[in-house]
Amino acid sequence: MSAPLVVFGEDWGAHPSSTQHLVSRLAADRSVLWVNSIGLRRPRLDARDLARLLAKARAIAGRAPSRPASMPEPEGPRPARILSPLAIPWPGSHPAEAVNRRLIGRQVRRVMAEMGMERPILWASLPSAVSVVGALGERAVVYYCGDDFGALTGVDHAPVLEMEARLAACADLIVAASAPLAQRFAGRNVLLLPHGVDYDLFATPCARPADLPEGRVAGFYGSVSDWLDIGMLVRAAQALPDWRFVFIGPVQTDVSPLAGLPNVRFLGPRPHTALPGYVQHWDVALIPFRDTPQIRACNPLKLREYLASGTPVAATRFPALTPYEGLVHAIDPGGDLTPAIRAAAQDHDGTARKAAVAAEGWDARAARLSAALDAL
Repeated sequence: MSAPLVVFGEDWGAHPSSTQHLVSRLAADRSVLWVNSIGLRRPRLDARDLARLLAKARAIAGRAPSRPASMPEPEGPRPARILSPLAIPWPGSHPAEAVNRRLIGRQVRRVMAEMGMERPILWASLPSAVSVVGALGERAVVYYCGDDFGALTGVDHAPVLEMEARLAACADLIVAASAPLAQRFAGRNVLLLPHGVDYDLFATPCARPADLPEGRVAGFYGSVSDWLDIGMLVRAAQALPDWRFVFIGPVQTDVSPLAGLPNVRFLGPRPHTALPGYVQHWDVALIPFRDTPQIRACNPLKLREYLASGTPVAATRFPALTPYEGLVHAIDPGGDLTPAIRAAAQDHDGTARKAAVAAEGWDARAARLSAALDAL
C-alpha cells in the first residue's frame, strides 16, 4: 500500500472541494486520516460564527457531523478516520500557534497510533496546518494550493499569507490548482494539477427537479458570494423578463437587488449529487464573475461540470476559462451578459462541450497526483 496521508483540509463533507474529490480517490489504496479545519481567521461575536463554533464543539464531542445537515455524506471512498480537533483559531498569534502545535499534534498522534499509521505524508490544504509540520513524524510535506488566500473572502489575509509562506518553504511538493497559483511558487517543486470533473455524474441524463421553475432558465450553482457580479445579473434579469434566473447554494452576500425581481429564484443549497438534474435542465448555465485577484487565480469546479452536462454556458472571462473559451459564450468582466445568454440559448449541440472534458475526470487527476506522492 502507498504511503499513508494525514490531510489538513476544510470540514469533511461541508462542500465538494477539490481536496475531497482527490482524497476520496486516494483513499482507495492509502490509509487516510482527515483533520477538519482549524480556521483561517479569528471568530467574531456574531450569530454566524457562534453557530459555527457550536457545530464545531458538537463535532469535537462526537455528537454531530461538522458538515451542514442539508449535505449528506459524500459518496464513494472516504478517509479511514475523520478528526475534528480541539484548536485555537487565531491566525497570526504565535502563542496560539505554539499551543496548537502541542494540542493538535497530541490529538493527531493519538489517532495515528490507533490506526497503526507511521511516517505519513502530511498534506496541508490550509496554511494553518503549518503549526504541526514536524510534529507528526511525517516523511514529507505537501501543500495543496487551491485558492489565493491573499484574496479569499472570510480569511485574515496577512497572517494567513505569512503562514502560507512558511508552509511553502518547508513543503517537499506544492500542488497548484491553476497556473497563476503555480507561478507564485516558481523555483520550488510544483505540480500544476487543474481541477477535474465527475464526468459520469454530470453527463448521465437526470430527471428534471420538481422545484425548478418552468420556462426558460438561466442558472448558477455555488456560493452566492461577493465574487458574483450582482449588478450584471440584475441588468440581465431585467432585460430578459420571460426568463427565470435560478441560484442554488448558500447566500453569503447582499442579493437584495436581485431578490426583489419577479423572475429570480434562490433555491438554497442542494447536495452535490443533485446538481446534474438542475444544470442539465437549465437552458443556459452562468458563471458571472467579477474581475478580482481571487477569480484570476481560481479554477472553478463548476466550469467543467457545466461542460460535462452539455448545457450551454454564458460567462465572464477569467484565466482558467481560456482553454475552453471556444465552447463558452464569454464576455469581458463588467459587460452585458444578456447577449451572451441569448446566444448560448441557441447553441444546442452539447457534444463538443462534453468531449472537451471527458478525459479530465478526477480519477485521472488523482492517478497523476498519486504518482507524484509516491516519488517523495
